[in-house]
Amino acid sequence: MTALVLRPAEALGGAILGFVGALGGMTRMAVESLALALLPPYRPSLLFKQMDFIGVGSFLIIAITGFFTGAVFTLQSNLAFRLFGAEGFTGATVALSLTRELGPVLAALMVTGRAGSAIAAELGTMRVTEQIDALEVMAVNPVQYLVTPRLIAGVLMMPCLCVTYDVIGMFGSWLVGVQYLGIDSSVFWSRVWIYVDPSDILNGLFKAACFGAIITTVGCYRGFHAGGGAEGVGRATTQAVVIASVSILISDYFITSLLEYGVLSG
Repeated sequence: MTALVLRPAEALGGAILGFVGALGGMTRMAVESLALALLPPYRPSLLFKQMDFIGVGSFLIIAITGFFTGAVFTLQSNLAFRLFGAEGFTGATVALSLTRELGPVLAALMVTGRAGSAIAAELGTMRVTEQIDALEVMAVNPVQYLVTPRLIAGVLMMPCLCVTYDVIGMFGSWLVGVQYLGIDSSVFWSRVWIYVDPSDILNGLFKAACFGAIITTVGCYRGFHAGGGAEGVGRATTQAVVIASVSILISDYFITSLLEYGVLSG
């Protein structure tokens, strides 16, 4: 009877300790990589390579998902506003949703699936094939060489991808709302200029930068601690995508609470 009670408690405690340990490890890796960015040797070529991979390489998927997000949200919003004869508010509603929430969150989830998984797989392969150990033998700091360029590239490129998502999403919204549903174009855009403030855009960009740090940190951490051959690399890649996606959604709530109701809301 005692074993039946203790075994679930031990499992729960082990899961909590594992979560706290992983969170601490990822936080330590992120802080260390940012601190190493200030120290030589500087490797701008590695940074530009990662910016190209994370940012330019994700443009197509961001453009496609942004366009259809704006298009479908316009269809749904117009159905609701039509009940009150307020179809002119469709554009402003879509713009606020994209800039404040949908743009940064959905763009981050797309980048997680594409770039976050690739980062974990690449670093995991380097770990199991002992390439990271070889860097240490050659007196090259693996965190500075592998993590720092990816972390900085993620923080810099995610706001750019968020802007791309918002702009193309609004184009999709305008195309469906004005050309298909018959909303007056001047009314559509005038409501957007009235109700969308610069703070809405800046808040979304701040979220995107935070999400970029989460994606790259989680991917690098899971890859760095991969083990067990090809199976371990696959497991680390899956964990990186799942953990980063859940972390994005959880952190989105707390960042929104801080920006809208906390010390940064003023």
